[in-house]
Amino acid sequence: MNVELVTPEQKLFAGTADRVQMPGIDGMFEVLDRHAPLISALKGGRVKITTGKTVKLIDISSGFAEVLNNNVVILAESAVEV
Repeated sequence: MNVELVTPEQKLFAGTADRVQMPGIDGMFEVLDRHAPLISALKGGRVKITTGKTVKLIDISSGFAEVLNNNVVILAESAVEV
């Protein structure tokens, strides 16, 4: 699936991934390839983007995530790559 993580200042990640873990308001959740459509508010925490054996960790303050047509877009207030 295609994944983008953006803030108002920059794009921190754009590429393909096998899975994405995100800090939802009610707890952590994970999106896999061909996930059902979803919109979720995100709280501060760590986003984990996994591609094969590569893992990218990004801490976000808060934001929103949209999953649609095998695309994941994460809009974060602020974010820092770990």
